[in-house]
Formats: sequence, structure tokens, C-alpha cells
Amino acid sequence: MSMAARFQLVHSFPLIKPDFRFFTRPRQLHLNSFTHHQLRPLCSNSNQVNSSSSRSIVGGLLDYLNESWTQFHATAEAKEQLIAAGFHLLSENDEWDLQPGGRYFFTRNMSSLVAFAIGEKYSMGNGFHAIAAHTDSPCLKLKPKSASSKSGYLMLNVQTYGGGLWHTWFDRDLSLAGRVIVRRDDGTFSHRLVKVKRPLLRVPTLAIHLDRTVNKDGFKPNLETQLIPLLATRHEDVSAEQKGKNADLSSKDGHHPLLLQILSDEVGCKIDDIASIELNVCDTQPSCLGGGNNEFIFSGRLDNLASSYCALRALIDSCQSPGDLSNEHAIRMVALFDNEEVGSDSAQGAGAPTMFQAMRRIVDCLVPNYVGESVFERSIRQSFLVSADMAHGVHPNFADKHEEHHRPELGKGLVIKHNANQRYATSGVTAFLFKEVAKVDNIPTQEFVVRNDMGCGSTIGPILASGVGIRTVDCGISQLSMHSVREICGKDDVDIAYKHFKAFYQNFSDIDKKLCVD
Repeated sequence: MSMAARFQLVHSFPLIKPDFRFFTRPRQLHLNSFTHHQLRPLCSNSNQVNSSSSRSIVGGLLDYLNESWTQFHATAEAKEQLIAAGFHLLSENDEWDLQPGGRYFFTRNMSSLVAFAIGEKYSMGNGFHAIAAHTDSPCLKLKPKSASSKSGYLMLNVQTYGGGLWHTWFDRDLSLAGRVIVRRDDGTFSHRLVKVKRPLLRVPTLAIHLDRTVNKDGFKPNLETQLIPLLATRHEDVSAEQKGKNADLSSKDGHHPLLLQILSDEVGCKIDDIASIELNVCDTQPSCLGGGNNEFIFSGRLDNLASSYCALRALIDSCQSPGDLSNEHAIRMVALFDNEEVGSDSAQGAGAPTMFQAMRRIVDCLVPNYVGESVFERSIRQSFLVSADMAHGVHPNFADKHEEHHRPELGKGLVIKHNANQRYATSGVTAFLFKEVAKVDNIPTQEFVVRNDMGCGSTIGPILASGVGIRTVDCGISQLSMHSVREICGKDDVDIAYKHFKAFYQNFSDIDKKLCVD
């Protein structure tokens, strides 16, 4: 973008003081659009993030999505924002020293994260007010031995991760991102994130002339043999010596030498120093605003980075001022997990006791000398969990796929999810409390149940609720194209979710006191 165009873009917005908490590194400006508008082009004609109000986090979400191609990058971005906001990084391997009024976080596997802020009026037995989401999305992942060659092309063998709409990955400009383990000069190893931003891969469809019945019978590719990305053409004009060297390297590491060279260039190391790789195939098209009125967000990975970002920002902004925790009796928490799309059964997934182990450690730190009845179990009884995952908005071309009276719309607020068979953890009590939080600030909500003649998905809500018996509500931002390589949600819903989550942190203690069930 030229300087003149940038000047015109910036001066098309109201003059707003920037928030320098998110100016964290030279390679990118983390613009907090709650106080500052995004300078990047948004792939729309107007390029305007928020035409009606300056109190928007949409620009920040687009920034977050464009950086967070993988669960590793999403966690790293969250880590940077927490540090910039004054949260203290903990290690699960160390002894913790926690104090009322303190703000802390830790990561696990660099793909999950738990952050929390302790109310200054915390006393033993008080509860946790937590929001949980997940950092992973359906994608293609490289196999341990990815090198493949067919018909003069270098290709990469991939695995399908989660329940993706795999036909949407064809004919897209794809690339690679993830992490590598690099050998240092002293013999130790380091974890390094990598993201190849240029289009690197492509999965081409078959021409209609060679598949005349595809429009009638449907596109049904074989995911093992026909979903293999092209990396490059094979060069036959190399010397015999180089051929032998490349063959040895490819055989040794299971990856094309060209791929390893690209990775070494990105990381800034020698090929021989790459000890291990863990890479996702990613779409390179930027997240952006769209629609006639810029009312939509078009992006990959909205499920569930939109929820993750709204929860993260709500926690940060609900305790950024010195007095924000002065009257808080509870502990405010965000938990972002990996591997939800494949069932959460991993060391960094919601099926692991990560969050509840952290809760127990927090309680033990704050009341170290208490010898009475278990404080942790009493704390859980007073705790409340919001399981935030994207919801199915009604599709205008397939409205009959929704139950007639439960058809969530884009732009109408968070969707509270119900299921009598406990695919969601919402109960009448938890739905009531969460809606009462919204009423304080006149925040809209919607409700969803699946049709009786259709199967129902699930979330991390029931997993966490059943883990220790914590009260839980399942909710989410409504969207279209769920699990596609490009998804859609409403711009206004992002701000509504943020406001609802922030209100939850600020007001739930007072609302919870008004209801007695047990």
C-alpha cells in the first residue's frame, strides 16, 4: 500500500488514541481495535473495520486470524498479548507463587494455554469463572514421511485432521505452517515456529472434460490417493551426484530436499539442523471483511479461533485497570485447548486434567496452611464454566436442516446450545444464569437445539463438566460454512460475544448470589 493510500485509509476513521500494549514486535503490529483501527487492507472496497462504533475488536480478530495459521501460532499470539497486558508467564514445572490481584498464565505444548486473574477479595472456597475454547481447526497435516512423486511432480503425503469439508481444499492457494525442532550448535534443541507465507502447494481438481458426471453424481475424491498437494515439478536435469545426494536425504528424513530447503530458509538454519517437523497445510488467503455492508468476516479457522480471541480479550480487558480486580471475590480464567476437533483425548486437549490441575494448584497456593475440609472441591461447587465453540447459523438455502423454532441468525448474538442427550452441557440453570449476565447490558442471545431426526455434534463442554462436576453452559457465535477451508460469521457477533464474555467476568459473582438451587 502506498503512503498516500495509507494516509487516506487512516484518516477515513475517527481519530482514536492507539493502544501500545499490542505493539509487540517489528514484524507485525498487534492493533487493539478496541482503541485503534486496523491499518491493513481488509480485502474489501471500504476497508473499514467498524463503521458504527469505535468499541470493536473485529480488527484485532482479523489480525489474530491472519497470524494464527496453526494451533501453535494461535497459542504464541495469545501468549504475546497476555505478556503485553502484564500477565506473568508461569511454568507447570516450577513451584508457583500466586497473590490476590495477580494475573498469570502458562502454556502446554505451545498449543494450549490457561490464563487467570485472581480477585483481590478472594477467600478460600471461592470459585472460578472460566471460559474455555479450542485452538485447533480441521486441516491437512503432513505425514511423517511426506515425500511422494507422481507423473513428474513432487507431491506431499498428508493426513486429514478432524471432520473437514475436504472438497473445499481443492484449487486453493495453500502453504505450510507449524513447528520444527532445530539442533543448536551446543547440541541442545529448540522449538521454532515456521510459516511459509507464499503459495506453495495446490490440490488441483480434475477437468470437467475428464469427469463428465461430477455435477450430477457429486465430487467424491478418494482422500488417500486424490487429496495429495503438488509441491513442484521434478527437475530431471540435475547431476547424478546431486540426484544421489537428494535421494539419500529424502530417504533419510522422509521429506523432499526441496521442502527441507524451504523450511531451513524460513527458520534460518542448516538443513542438517532440522531434527523434526510438525506441519499443517494452510490456506494463504487472508481473513477479511465481506458482504455488501462489510457485515461478514470471511476466514479460515473461525471455528474456533473467533471464540478463543473473544474470550482472551474479554479476560485481558476485564482486568487491565488497577481497580478491576479490587472487588472481585472469584478467579477469572481462560482455557484454550488443542485437539478438540479429534475428540480432545490428548495431553494438551480438554480431556486432560490441565485446567483442573491448574485450579487445584491455584487454590493450594492461595490457602497453603488450611487443613480443613477440601477447599478445591468447595471452589468447584461455586465455579461456572462457559464452553465457547462456534454454532450452526441457519443456512438460507437449507433452512429445513434446522429445527423450526431454533434457527440462529448471523448478527443476532451468542447462541446458547441445548441437547437433552447431553451432547451439550447446558442445563436450565446454567442457561438462565448466562442469559441474566447478558440482560445487565442488554446483550442479545439466541438458542439452538438440533432436529430430532438429525445427529448432534458436541464440544469440550460435556468433557469438562463431567470431569469435576462444574456448572457449564455451551454457547457459540453462529456461522456458515463450518469446517470449510473458508468460513463465514457476522462481524457484529464478534463484538457481541466479546461484550457478553466481558460482562460474565465483571457481573457473574453478583448474579450468582441471587439464585439458590441446591
